[in-house]
Amino acid sequence: MATSHRSLVSLPADRLLAEFSLWSADLVRIADDVARVDSCVDIYHADVADGHFSPALLLFPDMIAQIRPLTVKPIHVHLMVADDGLIDQINQFAEAGADIISIHAENRNVEAGLAAIAAHGLAAGVVLQLHTPVASAMPYLDKLAMLTLLGTRMGIKGVGLDPEAEARMREARAMIDHRNGDSANTRRILLAADGGIRDHTVPGLRQSGADTIVMGSLAFGADDLAARIAWVHGLAGPQ
Repeated sequence: MATSHRSLVSLPADRLLAEFSLWSADLVRIADDVARVDSCVDIYHADVADGHFSPALLLFPDMIAQIRPLTVKPIHVHLMVADDGLIDQINQFAEAGADIISIHAENRNVEAGLAAIAAHGLAAGVVLQLHTPVASAMPYLDKLAMLTLLGTRMGIKGVGLDPEAEARMREARAMIDHRNGDSANTRRILLAADGGIRDHTVPGLRQSGADTIVMGSLAFGADDLAARIAWVHGLAGPQ
């Protein structure tokens, strides 16, 4: 069992979290880029795609295993893989050093996937594509540490935020807060926005309830990363 020692519980709850997408790092000099940004990172985000479930082909377990010794920050693996390889991918990335593994609500074997993640002692997440109703995540909430809403088509870089993204974020925020209103439910669930993250979209997503944003070029391409992250941290949440 690859039990995580990098707890999400210790992440700040009073500001927006910065989740850095490794897809936007310099993959030839990944160790240098991790060292450059690490002090500004709350969570590293690793997109994994098989070319079937998602049109992209992305990141693999050996890369995560190489990154793992470089940082004590949590690594969140977002699996965009077909059902027949899901459990095997969960096992491989758990052994490689992931702290959080998220699978898609559109996978047919979500329950088995969440059980496999739990068996490794890791935090579990569920991701919703744009066409998937937010309420479809409700049956899984008690097993989740993170719920991620995609704001663009899956596996596609450089496209704008969908017009429905903020409304979907508000719906998810209300669903999580309603669940947390039950005193028996004390587990923190981070609500993440992934896709279409730009300087003009982040304030609205934060105000709509996002706890963390998956930053690609907005982080790795920033001229002044410290100033960019200070801006992220200072954004007001829902009123």
